[in-house]
Amino acid sequence: MTNITNQNAETAKPQPVAKFRIGPVHAAIWANKTAKGTFFGATYERRYRDSEDNYQSSQTYDGNASLSLSKAADLAHTKIIALEAAAKQAAEAAKDA
Repeated sequence: MTNITNQNAETAKPQPVAKFRIGPVHAAIWANKTAKGTFFGATYERRYRDSEDNYQSSQTYDGNASLSLSKAADLAHTKIIALEAAAKQAAEAAKDA
């Protein structure tokens, strides 16, 4: 049973460390762990319903969605700064231990 759990954990799809929505714009913040530390980045997508009422994603933004993108980028920046500070503090605490 343990082997199956470990195998599923290894093949599990990475999840964002944070996500939020401003209007039609969805933002996700991702952690990238490397030998030099953890780095964070953000992705953005505009969600909408097509003519058949199915959800679709786009990386193009009209005037109104551009403002939502700007606000989402600002929030993502603030969150990334906080995550970087926490990661740095954790790394320093691990050195001291």
